[in-house]
Formats: sequence, structure tokens, C-alpha cells
Amino acid sequence: MKFESLCKRSAAIEAESGDLETVSLVAALLSESDEDLSTITRFIQGRVFPAWSSETLNIGTSLCHVAIARAAGPNVRPEDIENRLAERGEIGAVAESYDFGGQQGLAAFGAGGSQGRLTVSEVDSELRSLAKTSGSGSQDRKLDLLFGLFTRCSPIEARYLARIVLSEMRIGVGEGAVRDAIADAFSVPADTVERALQVTNDYGHVARVAREDGADGLTALQLEIGRPVQAMLAQAGTAAEGIDTWGEAIAETKFDGARVQVHYDGTSVSLFSRNMDDVTDPLPEIVEFVSETATVPCILDGEVIAIDENGDPLPFQAVLRRFRRKHDIAKMRNEVTLELNAFDCLHADGVDLLDEPVTERHATLRSVLDGSQAVSETIQTDSLDKIAVFETQSLEAGHEGIMLKDPAAVYSPGNRGQHWLKRKPDIETLDLVVTGAEWGEGRRANHIGTFLVSVRDGDSFAPIGKVATGITDAQLEELTTLCEPHILSESGQSIDLSPAVVFEVGYEEIQQSPTYASGYALRFPRFVAVRDDKTPETADSLDRVDRLAESQ
Repeated sequence: MKFESLCKRSAAIEAESGDLETVSLVAALLSESDEDLSTITRFIQGRVFPAWSSETLNIGTSLCHVAIARAAGPNVRPEDIENRLAERGEIGAVAESYDFGGQQGLAAFGAGGSQGRLTVSEVDSELRSLAKTSGSGSQDRKLDLLFGLFTRCSPIEARYLARIVLSEMRIGVGEGAVRDAIADAFSVPADTVERALQVTNDYGHVARVAREDGADGLTALQLEIGRPVQAMLAQAGTAAEGIDTWGEAIAETKFDGARVQVHYDGTSVSLFSRNMDDVTDPLPEIVEFVSETATVPCILDGEVIAIDENGDPLPFQAVLRRFRRKHDIAKMRNEVTLELNAFDCLHADGVDLLDEPVTERHATLRSVLDGSQAVSETIQTDSLDKIAVFETQSLEAGHEGIMLKDPAAVYSPGNRGQHWLKRKPDIETLDLVVTGAEWGEGRRANHIGTFLVSVRDGDSFAPIGKVATGITDAQLEELTTLCEPHILSESGQSIDLSPAVVFEVGYEEIQQSPTYASGYALRFPRFVAVRDDKTPETADSLDRVDRLAESQ
């Protein structure tokens, strides 16, 4: 398919406000996609790689702005791109506003072709080549490749190329819409598509299998060791709620650690974060433990926690010091000791266990790890008193609280339902996306001093407050370094940030307020931690804030 054809179809989808009509347009696009089906399925979600893949383009907003400026002509500077971005609101509209035709030919580094003649497969191939560029001079080579693509773009192609490069497609097509469109396009049940997506985490692959092999092909798809899936999630709740609903509850310790998915193929171990990033290299002791302990190939779910010399748990930030590490891993291993606490088993010895109840998965987990203490301790009971005692013991041991699970619950990747509940007795917290900021004053003038935080509201983000307390000078320096690559524009002390960084924010109360677009404000908000293990798409939603506010 011509890339311009895809872009025109995307524009039509973007202009459609109705959900059913959007799904119908996407289904028609998928049914006509031929050999480009997998790529187009990913592109309309702003993805180049499957959702499970940790491979990225690694293109920041600054590099994208430079490429657009260079393609726009010798008199256009990156600052001009930023100014136009402030006026137009999003990078696609900015890219579309320039005429890249004058920069073709020799300036396009032999890219060949002319505007409107790019194909979807060519764009995909160029972006994948860009992603593989590394080492000395890699940023210059990436810039050249990206510049070459932009010079071949018609205005509408430039709009969507810029958005794909920055993973911001913005056409109103969420995961549910793609799921339903695959079902409609290839006449397969939506729940069968949903199940296939859960076990593969690859929308492009599922679309291709649906077209070529139908419902039977989708049903045959299974988990694959080395290909991570989304983690099942919990929501806040009480023991009374769990027992009233389920009859009995399984209680287990809630660790103040980082979620990790363990994949062991019988020889090698791969570790993935909650975001499905590969974190194998920074966690060698976890790799060693699984290699020495696991009795069969498996996929496990668990938490990695940091411990002190007495074996007592350390705060979550200590774990993140290891997750972020790319160099001096041996040194950091000596400074921060980690251990695995496994609480679920998704696959063992060639058999998928997602549809088995928690009790069966726990039993398999104990067998896979051969009775190791790394398997979380649990109790199953209908007694609130016993759960209270278990919670007290967990808290006294220095852990965060407890988890409550429906004994009959299956494992639903990516779902946050009523079958897992979490209890934390400390201050309430929300995982919020940083969407703006302000430069500090005085001795903090070179650092960001205040952060605007937002909740998910559909495909956008709605501000709910500003955070400036609970942050040390050392943390401010680190947070400034973390946020600076995501700066979209500045005006005086105010900064507009693309949604990329997630903060855990503590608060005393949620109040209704006209000050922020969410309709709420946090009373006494304070910074707790950076949630490197979360993406903006998995941050807390406005719906959850509504529920929390109502329950206060």
C-alpha cells in the first residue's frame, strides 16, 4: 500500500467521532491491507514494533524537530519548529505545514523517489533500520535517515510520519477499537481476538492470523517463552469486599518492589519489567537464581525487592537504582542486593496456565521453584480476623501491605478487574503523568522545581495538581535530567512536556476543583517516587479518581 493512501485513510478515521463508525473504518482499512496488514495494524496505533517488543526507535522530540527543520529548508531552525508547535498543538500539524519538496534530490541522501511515492513497507523498513542504528555517530545517522524520509513526504504523509516516529498517532484508535476491527474485518469472534491478543501481545500478528487462519488459528495461539505479555493488575479494595464477593480470599504479601516477568526456556533466562522492557542484564542475581532453581521451562510473575544486610526490605527507589543501571552492574550489585518474590505461574513445561484458577497456578509455582522461599507465602480463608493477622505480620516485616485474590480467578493479562484487590494502609497514592512543569527559583533556578501531574482521560491527559514537595535537591537534579528530553516548549518559567514520565504522588484528599481540567485537585500532594515500571497508558485514570473521590 502507498504510505499516502494509509495517511489519507488515517485522516478519515481521525475525523470520525463515532466509536462504531471508527471501528468500521479501521476494519475496512485492515481488510484491504494485503501484505502490509501487520505493519498497518501497528502503524495506526503509533507503533513500529509489536507491543511486547522492547525495541524502540529511540527518537526524542528534539531530534525529530531537527529533522523536520532540516527537511523544511535552510532557513528553518529547530526553534521555529518549537514555536509552531506551541501554536498548533501537535507535531503532525507542524510537519504538515511545511513544504519538503525543495529538499529532495541530492539533499535527500539518495533516498530516491518523490513525494507521495513512499510505500508502507518502505517506511517500515527505514524506521527499523533507524532503530538498529547505534554506537558512535548514531544520532547523526538517525537524523540523516529521518531527514531522508521527511523529504520524500507529501504534507499529509509528513503529518503521520512525525506522529509514528514519536508514537503519538492521535487518530482516536485505541486497543479496543483495533480488537473489534480485526473481528469485523475477518469475521471472527471479538472474544477470540481478545484472547489471542492476551497471549501474543502482538496486534499485527493477530490480524494476520485472523485473516489467514480464522478463529481456529487464533485459538491455537499460545504463550511463547521470551515474548512477554501484559501483567494482570489489581484495584484497591478491602478484605470484606473480597470475602463477600468470593466466599474465600487468598491473601499474600504486597511487596514494595518492581514487577518482573520471568521467562526460562530451560537454558537461559529473560526478565521483563511491567512495561515489558528487557531488564535481564541489570538483574544478574535473579537470572542466576532462576537458572539454578527452576525445574522446567516456565513463565513466572513476581516482584523484585531490594533488601539490606539483615534481609529486611528496602524502599522501592532502591530497586529502581538497579533497574536503570546499564553500566557498572557488578558494582551496583554489591551496593543494592535484590531478591525475587514469585507469586504466579503463567506457563510451565509447555502448558499455558492462564485459564487455571489461582490455587492451581500457585501449586504449579511451588513445584516449578522446588519449594523455594522465593514463592510468596499465602493463606486462603473466609476469616477477616485471620487476614488482619496476616496483614499485620506483613507490615511488621517491612512490606507494603497485602494482596487479596479470588481463589477461582484466571490470569487475565492487562486487565484490572474485581479478582485482585490491593490494600495499603499508608497515605493514598496515585500514579500520575507529568505533562508540564516550572523552572525553580534561587539556588534551584537550573532545575525543574514544580511538576504538573495529570490523570488519563481517554486518549488524553487531564491535569489534577502540581507537585513541588517531598523532593530533595539531589532528586530535583535527577528529575530534571529525566524530564528534559520530553520538553515540547517553554514560555518564561513554564514548561510544556510530552506525556512520558510517571510519578507516584501521595495525597491527603481528593477535592473537586475548577482549577484543573480533571475537575479535581489533590490536597497536600507530595512526590513519592518515579514509576519507571509504568507508562502513561498504565497510569491512573480519571474514572478511578471519580471512584476514589466518591468513596471518601
